[in-house]
Amino acid sequence: MNKIHSNGIVILDFGSQYTQLIARRVREQNVFSEILPPETSLETIISRNPAGLILSGGPSSIFGDEAPEFDESILNAEIPILGICYGLQLLAHHHGGSVESTGQGEYGFATISVDDDTKLFSKIPKESQVWMSHMDRVSRIPDGWNVLAHSSNGIVAAMANHDQTRVATQFHPEVAHTKEGQSILRNFLFNIATCAPTWTAGNFIDEQVDLIRKQVGDGKVLCGVSGGVDSTVVAALLHKAIGSQSTAVLIDHGLLRKNEARDCVRALKSGLGVNINMFDESDIFLSKLKGVTDPEKKRKIIGNQFIYSFDRISAELGEMKFLAQGTLYPDVVESGVSKGKTAHMIKSHHNVGGLPDDMTFELVEPLRELFKDEVRNVGRALGLPESLIERHPFPGPGLAVRIMGDITKERIQILQEADQVYMDILHEDGLYNEIWQAFAVLIPVKTVGVMGDQRTYESLLGIRAVTSTDGMTADWYRMPADTLSKISNRIVNSVRGINRVVYDITSKPPGTIEWE
Repeated sequence: MNKIHSNGIVILDFGSQYTQLIARRVREQNVFSEILPPETSLETIISRNPAGLILSGGPSSIFGDEAPEFDESILNAEIPILGICYGLQLLAHHHGGSVESTGQGEYGFATISVDDDTKLFSKIPKESQVWMSHMDRVSRIPDGWNVLAHSSNGIVAAMANHDQTRVATQFHPEVAHTKEGQSILRNFLFNIATCAPTWTAGNFIDEQVDLIRKQVGDGKVLCGVSGGVDSTVVAALLHKAIGSQSTAVLIDHGLLRKNEARDCVRALKSGLGVNINMFDESDIFLSKLKGVTDPEKKRKIIGNQFIYSFDRISAELGEMKFLAQGTLYPDVVESGVSKGKTAHMIKSHHNVGGLPDDMTFELVEPLRELFKDEVRNVGRALGLPESLIERHPFPGPGLAVRIMGDITKERIQILQEADQVYMDILHEDGLYNEIWQAFAVLIPVKTVGVMGDQRTYESLLGIRAVTSTDGMTADWYRMPADTLSKISNRIVNSVRGINRVVYDITSKPPGTIEWE
């Protein structure tokens, strides 16, 4: 275990929708966190040398047949433990308390009263708002344990053993709706688990430079770049670690934003001194996508063709053994490539779920366990310009997943022009940096319009803008009405082929950020 991973937190995932959020909240305190499946053995956990363990919530009842299996010896180990929701019930049941289901749980906002303001609730107000989401409840705490807090309807909201090396909350401190949640987690991390705040961008860079050098040796690396912050940070990390052994390659698959390939090459070559080459592979990508409308098929076709193109380019450049790419933690999670059995595939990402089985490259993925905001912090520590760091996320499949239905050169051009207008106005109105991600979607629906006293029958365009910190959850951005009006008017009047614009006001969940 590396130094910056030691004295961190292991999170056992019992299937909570908030498990990734727990990991993020811990990392926000500069403490490394790692999510492991519930069946992980105590021996494996100890090998990580964690300072503490968090048991996540989950949809199961501890009495149900569907309850996840886990190594019960973990609950007796000499490691500080925080149980959350289902985790509280596990601790109560294991140590001789009583858990019952009344058929009436608590869901949503609740008010708790703190009964013991030491350690876990140190400097927490006597009463505060929390977020509950449970059916079962603790009816009797274990002998030798204390109630730390109770909710307004008398339910045990938090409990602990006598020395608070075992603490638990029925509410979810990791969600923003729990007003003092960050303070409560911080109390566990530093008052109880005595974690080391060594998870910093600078330490991460030093660690990854060392790991890249060890993995690559004297081999050569082909680094796939797209102009986005993820691949740019990877290219900069490789440049720092192995210099000329790495060659950045931008493949223009014909589905980039307007002028994006040219701008990307210029920024990386002139701005960062990265060794980069561009290859126009648009004809082969578009030929393979012809007539394909299913978004999963699009992603897999693109993922496969990227590898085949990289294979051929690698041979031209001198047989490169390694392929580096900007895979992030949310990519892995959404593609169902989980460390346990609880992840459900939401959609495959071209760089994770879309890779061919016969791939000959060995992957180098230094950002695989980072969230987007952590990547941006690493970029700043590497000295990248803010214009690259704050660039909105752009999917690897590009406009292929923003052109719903059939992909043609004509439809690509329409979307490129509309998207450019949209981005220009966000910059003009000073809104671009307030938004996590904004983009346009060409919808395979035509609507009737009137322009110049004549009937039109042209395409419908959807525009989307969301706020987020990591892409795991997102809320739709409250776009000013004047800006929306400007966007719609300029697109309809300047982009041939579009006569109607609609704004997407769906959050994630229930929707995803991208439409496909």
